[in-house]
Amino acid sequence: MCEIVFNQHGLVPAIAVDAYTNEVLMQAYMNREALELTLKTGQAYYFSRSRKTLWRKGETSGHVQEVIEILTDCDCDSILLRVIQTGPACHTGARSCFFRSLKTWKRVGNLSVLYKNVATICDRAENPQEGSYTNYLLQKGVEKICKKVGEEASETIIAAMKNDRAELAGELADLYYHTLVLMHDRGLEFEEVMQVLEDRHAAERKRNY
Repeated sequence: MCEIVFNQHGLVPAIAVDAYTNEVLMQAYMNREALELTLKTGQAYYFSRSRKTLWRKGETSGHVQEVIEILTDCDCDSILLRVIQTGPACHTGARSCFFRSLKTWKRVGNLSVLYKNVATICDRAENPQEGSYTNYLLQKGVEKICKKVGEEASETIIAAMKNDRAELAGELADLYYHTLVLMHDRGLEFEEVMQVLEDRHAAERKRNY
């Protein structure tokens, strides 16, 4: 590990990102003790510049950060924490502290929307809403859900054979959604599927080397 460069106040900026989606959750500061505690415990510790004290993320709110990996930039003067976030990261209750947009040039989809879909499906299961299609599927059970997965897969194939980009994108989105509902119904965590993909990717890279 490189020697961390702390500033004149003995601090280094630390950015926490979601380990699964790389979504930026928050930015804070660490002193040497906070970094050492984080390395030792696997829980995110920071230093409060306003209170002049050490604090563990989630010690009062319960919204802890389990650290999966710690990275530094090329100059070793900033830290990146890949974390599994429990609950919201922001004290306002928002998922991320970065929710205010100064300007948007273009909206681009990213993988975080899949986790948002997973969270919505879980919420519908715990808090059913009248007229919810997700609740309808979950109430009908695995046979109905599997039937819909099959239908969406067939419609995806048809769209692909027609070479219709917009239709194919829509059908794939439908297939992803129904697959996520099936995963929830069967008690399968999304992370389990992601881990299989990660393992296969690592194995393929190893074979190529």
